[in-house]
Amino acid sequence: MTIQPNIVLILIDDMGWRDLGCYGSSFYETPNIDALAAQGTLFTQAYAAAPVCSPTRASLMSGKYPARVGITQYIGGHAVGKLADVPYFHGLPENEYSLARALRDGGYTTWHVGKWHLGGPRLWPDRHGFDVNVGGCDIGSPRTYFSPYTIANLPDGPEGEYLTDRLTDEAIALVESAGERSFFLNFWHYTVHTPIQAPAELVEKYERKATELGLDTRAIVEGEELPAWHLKGRHVQRRTLQSDPTYAAMIENLDTNVGRLMAALERTGKRDHTIVIFTSDNGGLATAEGSPTCNAPLAEGKGWMEDGGVRVPFIVNWPGHVPARESALLFTTPDIYPTLLTAAGLPQKPDQHVDGVDVWRNWTGQADSDRGALYWHYPHYSNQGGTPGASVREGDFKLIRWFEDGRQALFNLAEDIGETRDLAAQMPELVERLAAMLDRWSEDVTALIPRPNPTAYFQP
Repeated sequence: MTIQPNIVLILIDDMGWRDLGCYGSSFYETPNIDALAAQGTLFTQAYAAAPVCSPTRASLMSGKYPARVGITQYIGGHAVGKLADVPYFHGLPENEYSLARALRDGGYTTWHVGKWHLGGPRLWPDRHGFDVNVGGCDIGSPRTYFSPYTIANLPDGPEGEYLTDRLTDEAIALVESAGERSFFLNFWHYTVHTPIQAPAELVEKYERKATELGLDTRAIVEGEELPAWHLKGRHVQRRTLQSDPTYAAMIENLDTNVGRLMAALERTGKRDHTIVIFTSDNGGLATAEGSPTCNAPLAEGKGWMEDGGVRVPFIVNWPGHVPARESALLFTTPDIYPTLLTAAGLPQKPDQHVDGVDVWRNWTGQADSDRGALYWHYPHYSNQGGTPGASVREGDFKLIRWFEDGRQALFNLAEDIGETRDLAAQMPELVERLAAMLDRWSEDVTALIPRPNPTAYFQP
């Protein structure tokens, strides 16, 4: 009988594609995560299902695109501008046969630690297949990273305790308590979401580093006015380089805690029998709300249809099974569900993960072909400056459609990773074909399209 591998899924909140040393950051220090990548597969073209958190999280749990689940905005978000808003579910429906349910029914012990943000108490992790829930509730970000946190399902620790440390303590305790039964640890950190806070000694370290390197710790350029009405009068604030000391300190603290968790797996003899996945729910926060990071060479960031909003770090590590390499495989969040079922030796649930594609053979180096076209639908105004839109990527080409004016732009990401050269006028046939694909997909997932706002802006 084949023993099922343990699964540790580490999901970071708002971590940008370039926020790790192994992805090219020269300011942030991440030796433990870099080692995880060096010993496993680092994917350079993995994508989140949405440019904001809740839709991606719903997609991961359901194996469906956010538009099909009905969660297209971060839960609690609402904004209007030239276009009206569209409705969305404010919680992951109970009828979704979640990844956690599938794994638990397949013999796993299931634990959730950290952020949830997929609905109120009736929809918390324990109602979606998790045996244990530590810190998972309806909030999207902590009031503070220093105890007392006042987070449901997480008793406050000693005054001043740091949240990322505490959640890692909780995860390690679960690993150490595990018996012979395989476990699924769904470890969704609150970090590096705002508020941007970190232990003082680490912040001081990066203040010194920025000074030594001659970096402007602000490095922010003011741009256009934010298009959402509730942000009228404010402007996009684009960070041009990675230099924020507090954000860098948050990253290093996270890295240290990833190292602590890996050490616990080693110490308990579980490391070689554990699949570890490390990724983010959307791109880095680079254009508003303090703009603590920079995603260059990718364009824009969290809340935008450009790659800075949706391309994310993605590392898979399983000694002896996942090769040490770098891969340009194209895949996206809903693919995680069917892929982990295969990894666990469990049957697929095609009626549930209808949009997810099993890419396990690709992850393990047995195949190296893309899973097909990727789609996004974000029909909302973001808090970061993005406007409602949809997009499709097939091979090297990505088409973005913005709903305010119906404009479409085409980019060759292999030659223009920063999406600076619109090729739509030069390649009209390709635009027509990708646009038709996007139309068919939108109809299939019953994507809601925002309508023009009948009300002119008014000052309350």
